[in-house]
Amino acid sequence: MRFVLLAIVLGFPVLDLYATVRFAAWTGVPVWAWLGASLVAGLLLLRTERLAFRARTVAAMRSEHATLRGLLDSGRKVVAALLLILPGVVSDLMALTLLALPLNVGRSLEPQAAGAGRGRRGTIDGEYRHLD
Repeated sequence: MRFVLLAIVLGFPVLDLYATVRFAAWTGVPVWAWLGASLVAGLLLLRTERLAFRARTVAAMRSEHATLRGLLDSGRKVVAALLLILPGVVSDLMALTLLALPLNVGRSLEPQAAGAGRGRRGTIDGEYRHLD
């Protein structure tokens, strides 16, 4: 089992580079341009996500934002950045697919009260007094 896992881990970059060379020959784009652009994009994404993760962590500690949602979003972007840094077209397509998935759309991942989110939109419950 170890050898199979090792073969997959070591074989994926080799097959990815082979696919990149074939893709570069087909499109006419130099291999170094594709690999360099993907490396720079991955490093920039990793750097900006590092700074954004710090801000999300501070906001979560102040209870301004959901913690689990921020962790999932940061993890997804870090994995995509690492896939962009790996040389190859296949890993770049996997990274772009991972970035394009709408994982953080919808309800909050934090626990909510029993009545939270019910009712019509735009309705605010409360008391008021009319002053003349």
